[in-house]
Amino acid sequence: MRVLVTGATGTVGRLVTAGLRDVQVRVMTRDPRKAPAGVDVMQGDLTRPEELGPVLAGVDRMFLFPEPSTAEKVVEAAEQAGVRRIVVLSSGAVTGGFDTTFHLPVEQAVERSGLEWTHIRPGEFAANKLALWGPSIRAERVVRDTNPDSGWFPVHEQDIADVVIQALLEDGHAGKAYDINGPGLISLRDQVKAIADALGEEIRFEELTPLQAREVYRAMGGFAAEAADFLLGFTDYDGNPMDPSDNADFDPSVLGPLPTAESVTGRPARTFAQWARDRAEDFR
Repeated sequence: MRVLVTGATGTVGRLVTAGLRDVQVRVMTRDPRKAPAGVDVMQGDLTRPEELGPVLAGVDRMFLFPEPSTAEKVVEAAEQAGVRRIVVLSSGAVTGGFDTTFHLPVEQAVERSGLEWTHIRPGEFAANKLALWGPSIRAERVVRDTNPDSGWFPVHEQDIADVVIQALLEDGHAGKAYDINGPGLISLRDQVKAIADALGEEIRFEELTPLQAREVYRAMGGFAAEAADFLLGFTDYDGNPMDPSDNADFDPSVLGPLPTAESVTGRPARTFAQWARDRAEDFR
């Protein structure tokens, strides 16, 4: 069996690649220099599906990173190459009905193909905090953000990867969509404390208004700048304008426990505190 991992240099793809056992692993990346070692590495780009023939040759199963602009053609190329199963990295926002333009079209393209499919729908990535808070924690041991008492259910990227691997290698997952979240609601204040405990050092929380936080996010560049408006409530998932105060009083505790990787793996989901310990060196 040969498994193709797209997005192999990303947060989840790298862990999926590392966790695949007793199969031939091929990874596709735009920059082979960043690819994991010890696997078959091929250069490719999901936005150029007409060039994917050599990458897909001999592939039985595929982990698909979301690229909605070319999803139909990528899936068609996979089907023509003989791929039988596709596991999609999607989003919990699809389940909630918030995402109709990014991850959902990829899911739909795979479903229309007639191939075996499984959708993995993570909620908030715990790893987002590295992009949002990492620079100021490393430089000043401070976090600058809004509403320290707000929170969510951040998921450890290893939990996501574990579910992906099972869906790729095991039977019984075809036609299913798995929502994957962290095991409990945790406030931003307690997230900062968990990182501080992992470092063994104090981290101060400096509360900002949404407007102030947006300027801080934008100044950081990268993911923080790109996602600032959505993360802070200035736009919805599809980029439509919103007022950050609209959801200020929403209490996520009313959602109760959300689905976690345990429903698939049988193992307890990793906590944010575990994630902080696992990524502590990235905050030093």
